[in-house]
Amino acid sequence: MQRFIKKTIVVISAGFLMSCGGGGGGGGSDPQPEPEPPPQELVFKTQEALGEALFNETNLSLNRSMSCATCHDPNHAFVDVRDNEATAIGVSLGDDNFSIGVRNAPTVSYAQFAPVFQQLPDTADSKLNGYMGGQFHDGRAADLKGQAGGPPLDSVEMMMPDKASVVARIQENENYVAAFKEFYGENIFDDVDNAYLNMTVAIGKFEKTDEFAPFDSKWDKYLRGEYTISFAELTGKSVFFSPANSSCVNCHQIDDIRDEFAENQTFTNYKYFNLGVPDNTALISAVQSKGLHAEFVANGDQGLFGHPDVNDPALKGKYKTPTLRNIAVTGPYMHNGVFKELKTVLDFYDFRGNVIGSNRPNNPETGAPWGETTHPSTIDFGLLGQTQMSDAEIDGLECFLRLLTDERYEHLMPPLRDGLDCS
Repeated sequence: MQRFIKKTIVVISAGFLMSCGGGGGGGGSDPQPEPEPPPQELVFKTQEALGEALFNETNLSLNRSMSCATCHDPNHAFVDVRDNEATAIGVSLGDDNFSIGVRNAPTVSYAQFAPVFQQLPDTADSKLNGYMGGQFHDGRAADLKGQAGGPPLDSVEMMMPDKASVVARIQENENYVAAFKEFYGENIFDDVDNAYLNMTVAIGKFEKTDEFAPFDSKWDKYLRGEYTISFAELTGKSVFFSPANSSCVNCHQIDDIRDEFAENQTFTNYKYFNLGVPDNTALISAVQSKGLHAEFVANGDQGLFGHPDVNDPALKGKYKTPTLRNIAVTGPYMHNGVFKELKTVLDFYDFRGNVIGSNRPNNPETGAPWGETTHPSTIDFGLLGQTQMSDAEIDGLECFLRLLTDERYEHLMPPLRDGLDCS
């Protein structure tokens, strides 16, 4: 009897504990739901900050080795300064460390001011120039976001197979995912095309920040009365802005701002010209030996004629006029990177503009004649001037062009060459 009573007490006690919630079910209140985790704090507070991260993101290339900043280095005026076989001949090496492009990567400094690619109205001027604006040397991207979307899918640049692959790489980073949802909608990744487009939007917004266009060169300071230019720089200024002495302003001044004292001048009219730039024979040999760019090897670079919306053969060999901002630190020069020195460019202009003869018949870098050009029939001789420039004028121009260097890049300027005195 005593043993039975003890067992009963144990059973009752156990039942009591269960009814009080000590072991699960029973008649108590429903369990409380788990509290929601706090929202993730955004690492990228603005679209510009997101764009900067994407601009520097190597994971958006096939082998995770290349970003926009690889060929547009922010520390070097947004050009490619890597030391490899491609940059040695004026172009850029691709993500596979084998493929090379056929054009010199242009700076994206001040690129934000280029108008959208457009055909000019039917005027006498338009018959010569045809088009203006856009990004890349041939304007094939209408604007900054169009340009940003090109390299990730290019077969010799970042080499990603399709937009979906790029978007998948973006989604590997939870901070990118959070920012995309914050700026472009919770369901942004449901539509690959829209997600890819907004990647380019973010990069484009970053490229519109003051980092790309500070307007703080010595030239800008001169216009604000904060810098006194030297005699040599003044000589170059006079030559540059005088159509009688040089042809610079025919292309390197915004058409509706024909004032040498205008602030925030980008030193380009964004139009397209053929200057008869010599073929880069080292580049042609390199791509031929690698089995790349068969059309380029066979027919040369088509320039503006290669734009998908352009079909006039008279536009072969024409390229967009580049900005002269930071020109002293953004070599090599010309669309194909054929010239390494700024002085060579000036000598070439003087040679090419003087169809009746020039005292600069040879490339100073090679000591040989300038070389053949692929599309001689479309050269814009009329814009290149007819008066030979003196050595003093050439020197002055070089000194003037050095004035256009942003303050942050002044330390990159090459030392003055022998015989050049900019004081």
